[in-house]
Amino acid sequence: MSRIKLKIPDTSLFSTEITVRISDINYGNHLGNEIVLSYMQETRLRFFRSLGYKDELNIEGIGTIQADAAIEYRGESFHGDIIRCTLFLGDIGKRSIDFYYVLENAVNGKLIARGKTGIAFYDYTLKTTVNIPQQLLEKVPRSAKLIS
Repeated sequence: MSRIKLKIPDTSLFSTEITVRISDINYGNHLGNEIVLSYMQETRLRFFRSLGYKDELNIEGIGTIQADAAIEYRGESFHGDIIRCTLFLGDIGKRSIDFYYVLENAVNGKLIARGKTGIAFYDYTLKTTVNIPQQLLEKVPRSAKLIS
């Protein structure tokens, strides 16, 4: 069986730490697989907040919507662990950005998961994707690879 293999880009944008709560633990007594996606969203939200945005629904008046996601599970995590979540910048299109994530134990460096989300910029009133706000593009590193 072939497995997803994500190549993490070089451009690191942001890092944060999340403590594993008891409600994040599944019947296998470790971090639930669905929680990894939740941690990825939390990391992305904290990144946008670091840029001065309140939430993902108002980036210069434009919302975001997740277009796709992929997760590579690499190790276990347990209640009380501190997970370092690092956000990396992938491709930037006219209407979307690819974000990559590395989740690792902040104490011992053990890799927990790698992930990727495609985030489209979306007008919830018109129900359509729209161009990425220029003001946001000005806040991301110039080393990002833009795709036309």
